[in-house]
Amino acid sequence: MTRKAPAEDPGDSRLRVGPPKDYAAGVPAVTSSLRHAHAQMGVRRSLLTLLSVNQKTGFDCPGCAWPEPEHRHRAEFCENGAKAVAEEATVRRVGPGFFAEHTLEELAGRSDYWLGQQGRLTHPMYRPAGSDRYRQISWDEAFAVIARELAALGSPDQAAFYTSGRASNEAAFLYQLFVRLLGTNNLPDCSNMCHESSGSALTETIGIGKGSVRLEDLYEADLILVVGQNPGTNHPRMLSALETAKDKGARVITVNPLPEAGLLRFKNPQRPSGVLGAGTQLSDQFLQIRLGGDQALFQAFNRMLLEAEDDAPGTVLDRDFITAHTHGFEEFADQARKTSWDDVLEATGLSEREIREAFQEVVSARKIVVCWAMGLTQHRHSVPTIREVVNFLLLRGNIGRPGAGLCPVRGHSNVQGDRTMGIHEKPDAAFLDALGAEFGFVPPRHHGHDAVETIRAMRDGQVRVFVALGGNFVSAAPDTELTERALRNCELTVQVSTKLNRSHAVTGRQALILPCLGRTEADLRPAGEQRVTVEDSMGMVHLSRGRLAPASDALLSEVAIICRMANAALDSGGPQVPWADFEADYDLIRDRIARVIPGFEDFNARVRRPGGFALPHPPRDERRFPTRTGLANFTVNQLDVLRVPQGRLLLQTLRSHDQYNTTIYGLDDRYRGIHQGRRVLFVHPDDLAARGLAEGDPVDIVSEFSDGVERRAPAFRTVAYPTPRGCCAAYFPETNVLVPLDSTAEVSNTPTSKSIVVRLEPAH
Repeated sequence: MTRKAPAEDPGDSRLRVGPPKDYAAGVPAVTSSLRHAHAQMGVRRSLLTLLSVNQKTGFDCPGCAWPEPEHRHRAEFCENGAKAVAEEATVRRVGPGFFAEHTLEELAGRSDYWLGQQGRLTHPMYRPAGSDRYRQISWDEAFAVIARELAALGSPDQAAFYTSGRASNEAAFLYQLFVRLLGTNNLPDCSNMCHESSGSALTETIGIGKGSVRLEDLYEADLILVVGQNPGTNHPRMLSALETAKDKGARVITVNPLPEAGLLRFKNPQRPSGVLGAGTQLSDQFLQIRLGGDQALFQAFNRMLLEAEDDAPGTVLDRDFITAHTHGFEEFADQARKTSWDDVLEATGLSEREIREAFQEVVSARKIVVCWAMGLTQHRHSVPTIREVVNFLLLRGNIGRPGAGLCPVRGHSNVQGDRTMGIHEKPDAAFLDALGAEFGFVPPRHHGHDAVETIRAMRDGQVRVFVALGGNFVSAAPDTELTERALRNCELTVQVSTKLNRSHAVTGRQALILPCLGRTEADLRPAGEQRVTVEDSMGMVHLSRGRLAPASDALLSEVAIICRMANAALDSGGPQVPWADFEADYDLIRDRIARVIPGFEDFNARVRRPGGFALPHPPRDERRFPTRTGLANFTVNQLDVLRVPQGRLLLQTLRSHDQYNTTIYGLDDRYRGIHQGRRVLFVHPDDLAARGLAEGDPVDIVSEFSDGVERRAPAFRTVAYPTPRGCCAAYFPETNVLVPLDSTAEVSNTPTSKSIVVRLEPAH
């Protein structure tokens, strides 16, 4: 049975604002999960699908990358995981008839929510040059279009190949192989816009751009700092891990600009106390920090640790670890002792008393884990901030010790795995050597474009073909109007997708939609049922096997699409890659991965073990740091306090509880008290009063940047909310228009979506 999607955008005319919640999950989360699943899938399909999510013989959730515990519940999914699965496994369909009825101009005027609610894409579609809509095209014709346009380029570097974190390891490996055989390293990916700052800082300081903890380390920790993240919405299964850690005696400090329900109290629906009782208080202390103040906080901690060691030599710092395993301590310590308390208090917005109370937790704990997400990675000074977190843990030997370490929480389900497979515009020389030796070619060595550089190159006519393996690039990217102009400047844009999104409506002169299988669907090939693999945020690699019948007989897997595209586009006189064999049997792909990428030896056998296997992590496993010095590097990071001009506010973009990245599941943000609307601006009541505004007043948000370009997000409703003074928050992608393309993090080039200077003007 096919359910009809909403015919019109509901808009924000029914917006209601209520009090925010003081707890997450509980019975309301279960009710919401089942209601959403039933609306999209029906009862039988919901049960079949949800009971397979994150199971050892099931499929990996297409949402977040939080790892699975060894002993799994029968219902090993969270509310937002259920929504993600329901969105993909929906019975709604978007076929050729839909595109015959809707012009590109009409689709471009729809909201991300409306577009996503239409359902699964069923057939390859083509927008010819000059046409105002898509028409159906055969797969062979689609690949011929791609081959023709790539062949017409003056250089392979005039094409860019984007990757979303939903791609499997097998698809990502073949994708980068195809791109490098073509002759370019233009491999921008979603990490560039979200998590690149973590990889940049960690590679420099510990020698590997991944976190150093396993899930079990949280259970052994004395203290867990949860910094710049909202797990109650973005990765709710983390709350279960924090609850277990609390049961075992851990203390939790949360550091965040907004009070988040999930970090206040967690009502675990799989425990009687979470259904009938008050649940578990997770945070022992909440530090409500000013946007971008985290570097100053950790510098204050580091200064106090050094001073405490001075007062009681040999009792605070891990001198043996520092001597044996680190480099640069003296230079770091000299700078850290000069940290100004005035700067710390101004940058953080905290009182000295609050910081010293938190420090007592720090100095009392032997084993410390620091977890963070995009609240740390999307500022101008994000890389220095994360370096300072590393300094903090190095001082007491809290890397490579059970129950301690670095825990960056990545977003999409395989965003970390895609990077491991070689999706990187700045590839490692050893990886290129191994890839070239395995497939008999010389890979390009020059660096390619990241996401921001790709937008500039499309704008300037230097990139003419843009291919996206998953994702919704238009809505994920900063500076929305500029990004749209850049894509429309291309000769051809190609989207490999499961569902309709805004990137299908903002196209080059020609455009292709290539519909693919979802994670929930069975992938049946002549060689038998195929399974893919993914890597979670903590370096565990495991199988994923879909169970549902495909949404359409016309769908191809991501692997098949890449193989056929490569076969059509590459010169037959080049290296002979067995694309047809790879398409037929994914074990053959994994055999090649095993020979190219360290840590994947005997890949096929090891990944078939229940739960998969852990990739090697030298700092965690051996206290070996593969940096340029051969040691873990202390760093010196200058503190620049961000001072906002009089009358302005500092804006962060964030997700609602009814979305995952750019996918909008609904129009509610239950935990923050928002219902039936998204164009809201959270502002401290005193900041509203200082501007002569009352709650509910409509405003335009205008960002201010040195380029003099006015970027405006119109018609937002103000909501009085307990934000830090001088700070405000609003949902993306609606406010991505305010983020300048050239406002990026030092080193990582990640857009600064968490620290945008804005002014408010009355909306007309």
